Amino acid sequence: MVSPGTEPKASSGIRRIVAASLIGTTIEWYDFFLYGTAAALVFNKLFFPTSDPLTGTLIAFLTYAIGFLARPLGGVVFGHFGDKLGRKKLLVLSLLLMGGATFAMGLLPTHASIGVGAPILLTVLRLIQGFALGGEWGGAVLIVSEHGGDEHRGFWASWPQSGAPGGNLLATGVLALLAAVQTDAAFLAWGWRIPFLLSGVLVVVGLWIRLSVSESPLFLAAQAQARAAEAQAAANGAGGVREQAPVVQVFRKDWRRVLTAIGTRFGENISYYVLTSFLLVYVTVHLGLPKTTALNAVLIGSAVHFVTIPAWGALSDRIGRRPVTLIGSAGMVLWAFAFFALVDTESFTVITAAVTTGLLLHGAMYGPQAAFISEMFDTEVRYSGASMGSQLASIIAGALAPIIAVELLKDYGSSVPVSLYLSAAAVVTTLTVAFAAETRGRDLASTVYATPGGARPATQPAPLAMQQPAPKTTPDPA
Repeated sequence: MVSPGTEPKASSGIRRIVAASLIGTTIEWYDFFLYGTAAALVFNKLFFPTSDPLTGTLIAFLTYAIGFLARPLGGVVFGHFGDKLGRKKLLVLSLLLMGGATFAMGLLPTHASIGVGAPILLTVLRLIQGFALGGEWGGAVLIVSEHGGDEHRGFWASWPQSGAPGGNLLATGVLALLAAVQTDAAFLAWGWRIPFLLSGVLVVVGLWIRLSVSESPLFLAAQAQARAAEAQAAANGAGGVREQAPVVQVFRKDWRRVLTAIGTRFGENISYYVLTSFLLVYVTVHLGLPKTTALNAVLIGSAVHFVTIPAWGALSDRIGRRPVTLIGSAGMVLWAFAFFALVDTESFTVITAAVTTGLLLHGAMYGPQAAFISEMFDTEVRYSGASMGSQLASIIAGALAPIIAVELLKDYGSSVPVSLYLSAAAVVTTLTVAFAAETRGRDLASTVYATPGGARPATQPAPLAMQQPAPKTTPDPA
């Protein structure tokens, strides 16, 4: 319990950590989503030109998906070193990699200039983006989760989650502004490069903020415990114990929790990319409406999404991670059909309402997710476990969502198969979470054990080094 005299300092400390994570994740998601938006509007014409607009878009989305393929590798590498060296160092590295790749995209020659070399270079940079983002999510949510207290973890940890709609809001907003003030010819000739070059400025700002935060106190305590154990073994004349890599420990002991994390993310991931990236294709190519219609609808929906995600996280602190997630996933099962029926009205107001409602339901799944997945794993493997569960889901869910949706639209010429696909994905998440253990209120310094029948995990007191960590620079809020 924090004393009354330290309460303002506690609140200020956790807010500084949250602000650093939120700004960093917003910048990284801006870079990542910028590619997805450009794939639907620009890259299909400049890097993958074909006679059929849907075919060009499909090819552009294939390179978009390649970024997702690199995310689990990023999760493994960043998770391993994040569990060994600390959360902060890896977060700085991920921001540098992402920003550098995005800035370089803004300098690339097009297919008309160098031919096949253009899409190859674009694909390589997309792989670097995916690798960086694969390590970003786990570190950003963990450094907040491990600084904040048990009681309000859902609220504080949900703020880095707002970085996704924040980044999408920023990327879509910049593109929408350029599309509004430029002719289509100017936008395709050079205007599309501006948002990518802007990433260089954003990264400098993000690094300045991210370098100012302190390392996770739980990680420092676990690191001290490991060093003390090594010193004790050396003093006793015992040989060093060969320690397994965190990712190996995760797959040996926690694979069920990894599967739970994947299932939790499945419907959430697919719904987001259908509601945002695929919508741009559906509105511009299938309905023949101006691109500003879709961009502005996503812009407004993302703004509402951004401010409501923390509200869902706070609600999960009161009623649990599972009930809030189920509100979103069960609602999406039904909204998948209403969504396209509303978009087909071709009314900007109705389309905006459809997108906003869909993103509200997505937020109910996404808001509690950071705390929910973080609470599934122990400190020594938390970065690896959370990253792997999250990023493996990105391959089978988010990476394929726009591709599958475009292919279904191309084959059937109707939104109904896409609705069925989206609804089925939401059912997977609903069933996964319904049978998962509730994690709300778990002490992250304790050890979690699997229990039969999906009951709430049992815990045991942490070892002495974990019970008495170094003084925290950011005490838990009262």
